[in-house]
Amino acid sequence: MEQARMLLAIALSFLVFFVWNYFFVEKPVETTVQTELQTNQIQPKTDSKAIHNQPQGITQQPLQELPKKLEDEPRMIVVDTPIYKVSLSEEQACFSSFVLKHYRESVEADSPLKELIQRENHFGTIFTHFLNNSVTGIQTAIYTASEPGQKIIVNDSPKTLSFSWESAGGIVVSKKYRFYPDQYVIDLEVSISNRGEAVLNDTLVLSLSSITSEKKQSYGFEGPGALINNKLETIDIDDIEETPGINGKIKWISIQDRYFISSLIPRLEKESKMEMAIDKNNFLTTSYHEPILSLGPGQEQINNYQIYMGPKSVSILQGLNVDLDMAVHFGFFDFIAKPCLWLMNFLFRYIPNYGVAIIILTVLIKILFWPLGTKSYKSMNEMKKLQPLMAEIREKYKDDKKRMNEEVMGLYKTYKINPLGGCLPMIAQIPVFFALYQMLYGAIELRHAPFIGWINDLSSPDRLFDFGFSVPFMEPPYGIPVLTIIMGATMLIQQKLQPPAGDPTQAKMMMMMPIVFTVIFINFSSGLVLYWLINNILSIAQQYFVSKTKV
Repeated sequence: MEQARMLLAIALSFLVFFVWNYFFVEKPVETTVQTELQTNQIQPKTDSKAIHNQPQGITQQPLQELPKKLEDEPRMIVVDTPIYKVSLSEEQACFSSFVLKHYRESVEADSPLKELIQRENHFGTIFTHFLNNSVTGIQTAIYTASEPGQKIIVNDSPKTLSFSWESAGGIVVSKKYRFYPDQYVIDLEVSISNRGEAVLNDTLVLSLSSITSEKKQSYGFEGPGALINNKLETIDIDDIEETPGINGKIKWISIQDRYFISSLIPRLEKESKMEMAIDKNNFLTTSYHEPILSLGPGQEQINNYQIYMGPKSVSILQGLNVDLDMAVHFGFFDFIAKPCLWLMNFLFRYIPNYGVAIIILTVLIKILFWPLGTKSYKSMNEMKKLQPLMAEIREKYKDDKKRMNEEVMGLYKTYKINPLGGCLPMIAQIPVFFALYQMLYGAIELRHAPFIGWINDLSSPDRLFDFGFSVPFMEPPYGIPVLTIIMGATMLIQQKLQPPAGDPTQAKMMMMMPIVFTVIFINFSSGLVLYWLINNILSIAQQYFVSKTKV
């Protein structure tokens, strides 16, 4: 039974570090959401040629003159707000760049600002076309912008920028953006007017795009996601060819990575389709397909959306009231991780250092589980007291395994010891550990957040000095992982306080555990390592305290 207990402990340890990532990629359970439906805008009918039984959002419109195109070359218009700067081209009326002013690419002070639309992305975001190409020229359309200048400053009040284009067949496409000075949300109105003589039957498509990382992330998610039928859907980039599209009642679609998200949010939640594609150059598109449109001559349809491009901050996303905060998902134990994130941010308000907030959070959780930990360590201590007697039994019955096990079980019964008593309380704490582990890895609050000294980014591995050359098993930057080494030392101390393994092979395996875990933790973020280090120190103190009590 001692062997079973030790093997269970080893299995649990490896479970924590090797299996958790696969454990967390399970689909979240369906969550009931409050659907905020907003109908498409309907223009009032004109007096002439009123059409009966028209689909919702489609109206009969009078012909109006489009603004004259003054230049042949498409212009670039920059919209500058306090929190982001976006460039829109008259070519396709798309976002050609999107820069976040409060975030940088790396922790260095002179690092460039974070770009959500890379300069290499010539496709742009909010690309608009028709699925069956029934409107000739729309994929290469040069729109006419309502703004005569090259720049719009959005400081005190919202500003609107409109684009319009007419096909040779008389189909007019207009896109109206509304920008706010203090929000990452942008309103979008897309109107389709039929000034031709033929009925337009096609599907309107709006696309998000991004260039994904060449190297697949070891942990965390990067790729397309959506809230479909009140269920969060995330599609691994490697699975896009097998699952190119999903049908259902779509609340939003997105492209996201560890810390940031670009999302298109239809104002009207309806049966539609999300389609995804990625090419050999890692160019990813995620498209929203409107229901099939049938637009007769003189009719117009208006569709309204919101665009969110910004950080995956739970508090910001919750304020949108469209369940976009569900995109921030910390795995199977998300319901535990979210309160822990709230508590960490609460502590940060009063102590503006996330490293200190992590330490206090770890202490509070340790206090919560102190009784369970005490019970576990008492059981281990009792087992340690019995080691001399168990050694005698092993020596006496080394040639009779059955009799040896019977005698060991009798020893447990005599001293009223549960051989698994040290493991069961630990198992009860595993959900909290998993939740904290995932939260500390994915929380954008820790991105580029300093702690002390050389630890200037709690989302990155800690490195002291720069070797200037690569090191096996270590991801750049290459330096001394001081925090990780200290953590490994605390694991070694913990091991010394536990009952020794009876089998020499098992003892050698246990001796290797701190070394193995130290190597594993080398590339983990310093925020995670800090949590594990503080937890180890508190566990050592608790073990020492329990060992001094009489059994």
